[in-house]
Amino acid sequence: MDTTVTLGMVLEARERLKKVVRRTDLVPYRVLGVPGKNEIFIKTENLQHTGAFKLRGAYNKIAQLTEEERAHGVIASSAGNHAQGVALAASMFGVKATIVMPEGAPLAKIAATRAYGAEVVLSGLVYDDAYQKAMELQQETGAVFVHPFNDPQVIAGQGSLGLEIMDDEPDIGTVVVPIGGGGLISGIAVAIKSLWPNVKIIGVQAAGAPSMQQSLREGHPITLSSAHTIADGIAVKTPGDLTYELCQKYVDEVVTVDEDEICNAILTLLEKCKIVAEGAGAVSVAALLHNKFKAEGKIACLVSGGNIDVTTLQRILDKGLMKAGRLAQVCTLIEDRPGRLHRLLAVVSDSGANVVSIRHDRTNMESGIGMAMLELTLETHNQQHLDQVLATMEQNGYRIISH
Repeated sequence: MDTTVTLGMVLEARERLKKVVRRTDLVPYRVLGVPGKNEIFIKTENLQHTGAFKLRGAYNKIAQLTEEERAHGVIASSAGNHAQGVALAASMFGVKATIVMPEGAPLAKIAATRAYGAEVVLSGLVYDDAYQKAMELQQETGAVFVHPFNDPQVIAGQGSLGLEIMDDEPDIGTVVVPIGGGGLISGIAVAIKSLWPNVKIIGVQAAGAPSMQQSLREGHPITLSSAHTIADGIAVKTPGDLTYELCQKYVDEVVTVDEDEICNAILTLLEKCKIVAEGAGAVSVAALLHNKFKAEGKIACLVSGGNIDVTTLQRILDKGLMKAGRLAQVCTLIEDRPGRLHRLLAVVSDSGANVVSIRHDRTNMESGIGMAMLELTLETHNQQHLDQVLATMEQNGYRIISH
């Protein structure tokens, strides 16, 4: 297999994809920028068919298979988004698709993949485990393996995103891209650096899965001992050898963001930009919000996907609100007598906080005789407001045990 990726391949992929993928918008968001310093644009690939960019590479790959290859079907391994891209692309050509996904893949992604007509096999805990199982099945069936990132045609398909960004806003100076295995940023970097060499390409990984960043530091692809992050779409322990070479050649910098920063970005995108982003899709904005790179001029942040499980989204939003001081669990003691709870709630109410829930426990061994442990979940405006609420409680004689 040819292991080069050229601008010509990306241009061909763009033509091949014109009637298949949605040309997603590049939207300016002043709320994310700093006046006089930068201007921020969001490439809304979360609105792509299947909810992520993966259809681009999957379709470009399957479109170039021979009839004989298609007759054997295709097989892929994926944490979720590549699964849906391959499933949809295969259905367009009437090709049987088998997808191996980690056992912990979000239920919404598993259901969506099946809905596109693919057979789903669950195996392992992370992407790399699913990959090993997929390779075993490929040997048994003779199906064509569609790699999620380490394939020239897949990379070329993803590169069409880079052309769209620069066509829509030629003055962009920095493009910020999530990295898992490196296929997305490799394609974008090849496209942009070939035509606009002065544009900076910044890659972003989750701090719990920094495989590409560490590989670039070591000078060769490495394998992490583990990959744990809420950004499941980029939880890859081993980057591709091809994507490593392309990142080494074209990518200017790779940074990482931690779990709290990812949660904050998801919350910010939802609340201020009205954009639903999964963890992997939000890391580009997390890097911007938390000053991980020099953010000057016109910057395009790629939100690569929006396939987030609703229950996961709720947990992430709660975590983000707590990090921002807008949601807090406060534990204190009150006398176990009539009217004492009402008195405490009046103090909290007068301070401007909203009580979401109350847990009253008179059996707690630490509370002492005649006392009750009280756990309040409070909504506040920000960290400063929360600090004022806690101070007011203490001024009124309520000892804060934890918050």
